[in-house]
Amino acid sequence: MMIKQMLEALQLNRKNTGTKQLKTIWGEQFDKNHVLEEYPRPQMVRDNYTILNGIYQYAFTSSSQMPECYDGEILVPFSPETEMSGVGRQLQPNEYLWYKRSFTLEQIPKGKRLLLHFGACDERCRVYMNGEQVGSHSGGYQAFCFDITAYSKEGENTLQVCVKDASDTSYHGRGKQMLKNGGMFYTAQSGIWQTVWYEWVPEIYVQSMHIIPHFDEDSVEIELVTNEEEGKFLPYKAYIFDKGQLISEMSVEGGHKMILQIPNKKIWSPVSPFLYEVTITYGEDCIQSYFGMRHFSIEKDVDGIPRLCLNHVPYFQNGILDQGYWPESLLTPISDEAMIHDIQEAKNMGFNMIRKHCKIEPMRWYYHCDRLGMLVWQDMINGGEHYNLLKTTYIPTVIKKLQQLKDSHYSFHSRGNAKGRKEWKKECLETIEQLYNCTSICTWVLFNEGWGQFDAEENTRMVLERDNTRIIDSHSGWFDQGAGDMRSVHIYFFELALEKGLKKPFVISEYGGLAYGIKEHSYSEDIYGYANYENAVDFKKAYKEMMEKIQKLQREGLAAAVYTQLTDIEEEVNGLLTYDRKICKLD
Repeated sequence: MMIKQMLEALQLNRKNTGTKQLKTIWGEQFDKNHVLEEYPRPQMVRDNYTILNGIYQYAFTSSSQMPECYDGEILVPFSPETEMSGVGRQLQPNEYLWYKRSFTLEQIPKGKRLLLHFGACDERCRVYMNGEQVGSHSGGYQAFCFDITAYSKEGENTLQVCVKDASDTSYHGRGKQMLKNGGMFYTAQSGIWQTVWYEWVPEIYVQSMHIIPHFDEDSVEIELVTNEEEGKFLPYKAYIFDKGQLISEMSVEGGHKMILQIPNKKIWSPVSPFLYEVTITYGEDCIQSYFGMRHFSIEKDVDGIPRLCLNHVPYFQNGILDQGYWPESLLTPISDEAMIHDIQEAKNMGFNMIRKHCKIEPMRWYYHCDRLGMLVWQDMINGGEHYNLLKTTYIPTVIKKLQQLKDSHYSFHSRGNAKGRKEWKKECLETIEQLYNCTSICTWVLFNEGWGQFDAEENTRMVLERDNTRIIDSHSGWFDQGAGDMRSVHIYFFELALEKGLKKPFVISEYGGLAYGIKEHSYSEDIYGYANYENAVDFKKAYKEMMEKIQKLQREGLAAAVYTQLTDIEEEVNGLLTYDRKICKLD
């Protein structure tokens, strides 16, 4: 009976009435001649770059052969499924999507290399310059880069990209995308969906770096990865600034690593998100970056209860789930201002943490969390074969014994394909590398509700080996294998309660989901959520009671809680903001 009631609650009002195109204010004011022009990677800035967003030619084809003609124009970096792209067509798993555009290089400077960057392209692609393939990439959420020096020429150059996207018909990482959207899964998108740009670098350049605050030692470690031959080093210098004033500097002649002292350190926290500026030179390469002095740990409070700590102080993480969808542009934030709005609104409503759910945002989003002061739990991108949600999500909600099922049963968790398991590991490590220098990220979330979960213990060890500076939530929801740093549960259909006497911090990593649809600002008359409220008064009363319960549990030992969720998304109307961001339901 409980399962039947739960399923009825999840499908609150389904009439198949069709959908409505909503727009945010940023969509209404959008200028297609100025598309996401900010430098896209604030954690590693160079000043010699060109943004390649804008109008491309596109073609849908039935084969991977380069098309002779194109179907029309598409606005990059918006996926063809979005209104903002100007296309409005779904890429099917048996199709290919081609992009084409030209750009001019006045000259190719001697001693320089040309790097072509993609913030993200969903899901697999091949990239061509002037008719020659320069490389390929798989993974729809991770950034990638190619050295296109040898393929470029002075004058006009032609860039082409061929995309294939199996979406939810294969084991690849897909997040919350489904070809047939509905409920808590949303419209699938494809192709280029984050900024494209190129930049000039010296022959020997920095490919990546780790900035590691050593909070207790009042120092910061900076380690570089370069493209030079092993054992050959160029002069390496680093300068640290406090609001423009130089406070520390260091030079090394024979290596890629250095540790600099931070005198009278200023601490980063959501209340005081102070960031130091960094300038790094390696040979002729010059990079601007930043970092915050903070430390994440698990320590016991005065009552002996394990807590999540920030800078060695128990710090209750009052979080909100954020999936980062937009009505006119799906996964692509329309502008810098739009990203800032969502983060600031979460802060205004009293949240100090965002759980970024089943999505990797553009790097500027993390920069805004860093500078505004918002902790981030970062989910890895879920994949795997077709999900049986009755087995992995609905029944385990009610039958607690099933929540202990071993995740070595690969087929149960939609992970029967060994290639898919290997691919998840690769993309997991790529995600950590890409986001490593983001000050605000305090927690890696490996798996959610068993979706594509496998070998959580082994994968936790893998992540810990790559990054031991952050907390790990190995299995958010259930199918707890005893791995990771916390006991992480989801509570939707039962009374919010605390598990006591644990050796790990207890967190409620999802709760709430109160559904309140506002007709003029809803995507559809079909409603999905966990409890339906017909008016603002009843909704706010229920929300207030829930927050009071969370506060009570916090005093008793709850270490963190994540409310579902920040915004409505398509049929799912359990957001505190409407899908178009025009109404805050708590006002």
